[in-house]
Parts: sequence; structure tokens; C-alpha cells
Amino acid sequence: MALSLLRLIVGFAALVFGADLLVRGAAGLALRIGLGPLVVGLTVVAFGTSAPELAVSLRAGLSGSPGIAYGNVVGSNIANVALILGVAALLCPLRVHHQVIRREMPVMLLASVALVVFLRTGEGLARGEAALLLGAGLVHVTWTVLAGLRREGPTSDGPPAAAGRVPIRLLQFAAGLAVLLVGADQLVSSAVSVARHVGMSEALIGVTIVAIGTSAPELATSVVAALRKEADIAVGNVVGSNVFNVLVIAGLTGALAPGGGAALGPLDLGFLVGTAVLLLPMMATRFTIDRREGALLLASYVAYLALLGASAS
Repeated sequence: MALSLLRLIVGFAALVFGADLLVRGAAGLALRIGLGPLVVGLTVVAFGTSAPELAVSLRAGLSGSPGIAYGNVVGSNIANVALILGVAALLCPLRVHHQVIRREMPVMLLASVALVVFLRTGEGLARGEAALLLGAGLVHVTWTVLAGLRREGPTSDGPPAAAGRVPIRLLQFAAGLAVLLVGADQLVSSAVSVARHVGMSEALIGVTIVAIGTSAPELATSVVAALRKEADIAVGNVVGSNVFNVLVIAGLTGALAPGGGAALGPLDLGFLVGTAVLLLPMMATRFTIDRREGALLLASYVAYLALLGASAS
């Protein structure tokens, strides 16, 4: 048990370190082609900080642990909205770009509802349903990047200083990916061992311990962005990560390891959609998530954990 807990901690640390390297490399490359902060937050940073979820869910799905795979996706999305945006807004009210409300939030809501329907019908996420999610993810990413390039265009005065040299950024990206893969392997195997030892279901440990651990990069990124008054990065990171988690990560997991829908209950899936529904009017009101709304989001996450604990006892 002690060894499993140590491996769990090492796995978390590797995920955070690997994600940081990956995000630095990918964001630098994106800045060189002229993408602005909001688009970088919605795509490169969001996908980079979701890399732990991708590595963990794929590893769990392929190793026969669908509860951890889908629990990680659902739990991470709930934590991203209720915990991470809640904490970030408490530290500094977040201005919300109209593009997020008009285009990104509807995509996040529709993707969440689609995942709930797919997981609760039949034997879980079938390969055909997974292919639909993956296809929608590819279209959405392509659309977002091309729209950003059309709107902002390439920089006229050379690449931003933050972009750095291409070989260094490529090396950071590759190193980060390698560390992520090692961390995911340690995290999944140790999480399964701990769950079996203490009698927790894999789904429960997936939506709590694993989900919070793999959401650490999003938490760090959004909190730092909020403190630096980079609300586009903070909000775009969360919304983009949630879209990526459902369309790409759940889609890939379902394509490679279909099924697993019975592992998650109405409470988890209800909060997945409910937190997204709660977030939309907050954003639409004065285009700001203020401190009171941040406190409400954080309270909803505490309530979720309390209900999980009550249902598990």
C-alpha cells in the first residue's frame, strides 16, 4: 500500500512536470505562426494541459479499467469548471471574451450532453459514437485555429519573444510527452492498486483522486493566468480543455476500448452537464465571472464531493 501511494505521488508529479514542458513547447510554436492569446488558450494550452487526462484515460482504457478512463474525463471536466474557474475567479474576477459565450460554450454543452447520452445507452461508448466525437473534435480544432489566423493574421514584426527558438520548443514538447507517458503509467497502475486495497470502485477513484491530479496543470495555468490578468488564457484553458476531454480523449478511449458506460452514475454525469449549464449565464452576465460566482462554483464542487462521499458510504 505504501509503495502504491508513493508511485501515485510520483505519477502526479511527472504529469505536472511533463505537461508544463509540453505546454511551453507547444505554445511557443503556436505563437510563432501568429495565434493570439485566446486561440492559444482554447487550443494549444488547453490541449497541452489536457495531456495528462489523455495519457491516463488511454492507458486505463487499454489496460481494462474503463471506470478510471471515463471517470477521469468526467471528473476532470467537473473540476475544471467548478474547482479551477471557481478558485481563479475568487483570486481575480475573469473577463469573458464574447467568442467563448457565442461559440465555445455551446460546443462544450453539446459535447457534454452527447457524452452523457452515449455513456447511458447501450453498452457504453461504442466505436461509432467515439468516431463521431473524434470527428467533431477535429472539425472544431481546425475551425478555431483557422478563424484565429484569419482574424489576427501572422505577426508583422517577427515572432514574439515568448515563442523562442523552434528546436528548443520542439525538444520541450517531445520531452514533456515522454514524461507524461511515464507518469500516466505510474498513476494508473498505482491508482488501481489503491482502489482495490481500500475498497473504492475504479470509477470513484477516477472522478476524484485521478481527476483532480490530472487537472493540476489546468489549475496551475488558470490561476497564474488570472493573477497576471490574462483572463483569455484562464477561461480559454478551461473551456478548451473540457471540449478536448470529451471530443478527443473520450473519443480516442472509446475507439480503442469501447464500453464502460455503466461505471459512471447519474450523479457524476448530472454534475458534468449541470456545471456547464451553471457556467453559461455567469459568463453571459456582464461578460464576467465575479468573485461571488466563483464562490458559487467552488461550493458546487464541495457539494459534489460531499454527495459522492455520502453515496459511497
